[in-house]
Amino acid sequence: MTDPESAQPRHTPLTAVHERLGATLTDFAGWLMPLRYGSEQAEHRAVRASAGLFDLSHMGEITVTGPDAAAMLDYALVGDLSALAPGRARYTMICAPDGGVLDDLIVYRLSGEKFLVVANAANTAAVHAALLDRAGGQAAVVADETADYALIAVQGPRAAGILGALTSARLADVRYYAGQSAEVAGCAVMLARTGYTGEDGFELFARPGDAERLWAALTEAGSGAGLVPAGLAARDTLRLEAGMPLYGNELGPDVTPFDAGLGRVVKFGKPGDFVGRSALAERAQAAPDLPASRGGCPGTGIRCSGTGAPAEPSPAAPRHRRSACRSRWRTSTRTWRGRRTAGTGRAGSPWTSGAAPSLPSWYRSRSTAAQPDPPGPPSPPNSQMRGKHDRSSRTELHRRARVGGPRWRHGLCRHH
Repeated sequence: MTDPESAQPRHTPLTAVHERLGATLTDFAGWLMPLRYGSEQAEHRAVRASAGLFDLSHMGEITVTGPDAAAMLDYALVGDLSALAPGRARYTMICAPDGGVLDDLIVYRLSGEKFLVVANAANTAAVHAALLDRAGGQAAVVADETADYALIAVQGPRAAGILGALTSARLADVRYYAGQSAEVAGCAVMLARTGYTGEDGFELFARPGDAERLWAALTEAGSGAGLVPAGLAARDTLRLEAGMPLYGNELGPDVTPFDAGLGRVVKFGKPGDFVGRSALAERAQAAPDLPASRGGCPGTGIRCSGTGAPAEPSPAAPRHRRSACRSRWRTSTRTWRGRRTAGTGRAGSPWTSGAAPSLPSWYRSRSTAAQPDPPGPPSPPNSQMRGKHDRSSRTELHRRARVGGPRWRHGLCRHH
């Protein structure tokens, strides 16, 4: 956790590397992080076309262990963590009793009685405190182990090839949202196929002392494949382009999962009670009615994400760049699968302009991956996707697009 009495931001195990690379460093959630190394647009396009290397060591790592660990997390979080198999991961949220989101999380089940909860950097202390409180009386030990981890991500269509040269692990067998112990460049890591860019990729949870060695090995292995170091600015535009929510923008304590279009992460069918259940059940019965405006803009709308478009969009990049991520428009609820909602958006809104975005090829489901696009307007993704990223087919970018409104219901995989 960040020392609240310290005026200086906390350093990651890779801060010296970023300084040697000439990165622009900034204080982010109490950590000194690389904002960019040169051009964030170039870094963004490199991740879409080849691969990018990210330092994510600011993320919070909280372990929950013990015989009641699964049951405790079922009570503390909105997801069904008892149903999670060892070696798998799940996107979920921790909510207040009134249903407001305290943070969105990735939870890895490392073994039958051990879970790793990954929190946003700004919320690590709050999540840790909430889990400690909700573990009371149960045989579960909650520990903030952020200082014991370095986290490095390699993301992009060439990520598997770059990482494959450094490990004996069979990356083709590592499913999306799964993790396993492995050795990379001689370093013991927990290797997970997760990310926050909208591309295939891996996150390596390693010992802090191995961080520089891993970074150097990945840099060398990717030198001929277009790998570049990428900072927070590119990470933000990548996740925004892929429609992934960011806490403090699309999510917050005044927003329930249903208001953010992510109500499906709330598992009412799991056994027992959980914090926020009553409030969320009530909210689930009402359609969202929260008009959104771009972050920083005046007006009465809800603040969401926004960014500028690149001067020269890359042909390799998905063509759905937007100036704002309007994830909480009431008109977009439950309409994304089939048809554009005509006349329901605000006048002049880009979401009702007739332009349809295109998605990376691996957003297609298995049933549609081999089918050619039909003539005429772009078609929506197969409804079986239901918010999950299928990485079974990786071909060139295609014209298949979601045209049902601004809510990117498939963009769940936050990493932050």
